Amino acid sequence: MTDHSNNNAATDATSHGHLQDKLVKDSIANNQNITAQVKARQNHVSNTTLNENAAVDNNNNNDFTQVQDLPTGTPQGQQTTMPNHTTNANATLNNSANPTSAQAQTAKQTLFNQRDDINNPHTPDTDGNEQTHFGYKTVNKAEKQARVADVFTSVAKKYDIMNDLMSFGIHRLWKRYAISLSGVRAGQHVLDIAGGTGDLAKVFSREVGRNGHVVLSDINAAMLEVGRERLINAGCNNVDFVLANAETLAPFDDESFDLVTISFGLRNVTDKDAALKSMYRVLKPGGRLLILEFSKPVFEPLSKAYDLYSFTALPIMGKLIANDAESYQYLAESIRMHPDQQTLKQMMQQAGFENCDYHNLTAGIVAVHRGFKA
Repeated sequence: MTDHSNNNAATDATSHGHLQDKLVKDSIANNQNITAQVKARQNHVSNTTLNENAAVDNNNNNDFTQVQDLPTGTPQGQQTTMPNHTTNANATLNNSANPTSAQAQTAKQTLFNQRDDINNPHTPDTDGNEQTHFGYKTVNKAEKQARVADVFTSVAKKYDIMNDLMSFGIHRLWKRYAISLSGVRAGQHVLDIAGGTGDLAKVFSREVGRNGHVVLSDINAAMLEVGRERLINAGCNNVDFVLANAETLAPFDDESFDLVTISFGLRNVTDKDAALKSMYRVLKPGGRLLILEFSKPVFEPLSKAYDLYSFTALPIMGKLIANDAESYQYLAESIRMHPDQQTLKQMMQQAGFENCDYHNLTAGIVAVHRGFKA
């Protein structure tokens, strides 16, 4: 009896030992399986994160709202604005050993300036030593565009602030009045030449609506970049930005626009007659041209006070605000060299415009000229 009990106890112990061994083995196998699953999941999450980061990087590279070169595109069947990086330019930037932000910006601006040169119709070969004015200075025609580009590249970032200070904010009223004469309607196509920071284009974008289209054009890449960033931030999604010379308007087809405007830009154009003819060319029949520009005061005492203010206060403000007195000295001089109201009206008529008129603002300090294409 005792032996039988001992045998049963031994058998139970053996069975219990086998059960423990099995449980341990099962536990180890289960742990290994769980560990393998965790590792697989971690690898999957890691790969997913890498793919998402790559997608985010790719989206950032293609994000139109970032301040980069303007996207490749063809507004209204025409060429686009600022140059995309060319192969050579990319190679130069990529081969640079971690260029600083300032160096990269310098390289970018160099590319833009090269594009400006391409748009210059005046070269030593075409114009020889023929001269024109740059403010009160006399320069070769081939040089003026580059000199004007230097002026506006220098002041681009402070342009709006300086406009408010110089005109005591009145420039906004001048522009508002010009817009009231534009007759712009929903669905129309508008070209804003020398549009700079986009004051007029922003309003036209709203007026023409989603079925209309606005092109903000400027010869200076730095100014166009400021206007582009500003209008994108304002949600103007019906605007294209085109780097173009007002004298040729080469990117644009004949009879492309219902309205062409140029605000405080015509006086900087080397050949104003050529520019007016180009504006006439790109207008549709029945379209109108609006020119908002500094002009000749009609009240002589005001004219003298205006001269004193222009040649003393403007350069001082330019030095203090934009750290550039020379550019604002040029501004004052270029205003005095610009044709007066009646002369500009005759130039518009000679370019083919009909029903030309002008409206003096602030006693003729500024004038809005208007003409129509039959």
